Amino acid sequence: MEKLCPECGEKIIGRVDKKFCSDYCRNSFNNKLNKDSKNLIRNINNRLRKNHRILESFSLKDGKTKTTRYKLLDKGFDFEIFTSIYTTKKGTIYYFIYDLGYLPLDNDYYMIVKRE
Repeated sequence: MEKLCPECGEKIIGRVDKKFCSDYCRNSFNNKLNKDSKNLIRNINNRLRKNHRILESFSLKDGKTKTTRYKLLDKGFDFEIFTSIYTTKKGTIYYFIYDLGYLPLDNDYYMIVKRE
């Protein structure tokens, strides 16, 4: 019985359990299959990376600094995207993008902190 490659339709030569005629066809088939989910992940990772770079652009003194919401938005910061939330015993909520976080303060100010 002759098996055909599901990607290009060529005859498969080799092992009995071989599914594709070449690595190119295997990769092409799987890339098409996972395109939508990989796009979503790639877009989220790019937004996280951008947020992290923006927080990193502020010089920290003793692991923290203050800035305004306007300055963060002006640089393109997205407040909807973060990796974790940390709540202190007093109930203060920090939003983190990996090791850098921010704390909303009064009057549209934010404290940027670095987790050690």
